This record gives sequence, structure tokens and C-alpha cells, in this order.
Amino acid sequence: MTDRRGFLALIPALGLAALAVPGTAEAQSVTLNFGPPPPPRYARPMPPPRRGHVWQEGHWRWNGRRYVWEDGRWIRARRGRHYAQPRWDQDGDRWRYRPGRWDRD
Repeated sequence: MTDRRGFLALIPALGLAALAVPGTAEAQSVTLNFGPPPPPRYARPMPPPRRGHVWQEGHWRWNGRRYVWEDGRWIRARRGRHYAQPRWDQDGDRWRYRPGRWDRD
């Protein structure tokens, strides 16, 4: 009975000791580089213009795991601003996605 109690008291101490010892994974880092986005999924004609709206082109977006296609759509225009389309820019061997945004005129 005494041996069992001693063992049970030792379990939490072992757990704390394991937390205090740095593992080999702590010293490592992982860098993921993704290639350029795929070409446009398909060429779809733009629907007829809508008054007071701006066309956002279809584009590939990275969702953290894979590229996802977003269809083009009409978005409401903003007075005193112009719309910059979403785009991909190359930065060395990496690609950065710049979502669509409204800039001041």
C-alpha cells in the first residue's frame, strides 16, 4: 500500500519535470513557401453594368490551406474612392495576396 501511494505522489512531479525540460521541437521553425496562384479558373463574361456599383474580378484567394476561387461580383461604389482589384504580388520566392480595397481618389 505504501508503494502505491508513493508512486501516485510521484506522477505529478514527473509531469512537471517533463514540462520543464525543453524539447527538440522548441528550437525548430518551419517556413512554408507556396507557388504562385493557379491561372484564372475560367473566363466568364462580366454581367451588365449596375449603376452605383464596381465590378470585383474573379480571383484566387489563399484560405490558409489551399487556393479558393472567388467569382467576380458587383460591389457598391463608395463616393470619393476608387476600387483596387485583389491581386497577387511576388515577393522574392513567395507570393502575397492583396485583397481588394478602397483607396481615396
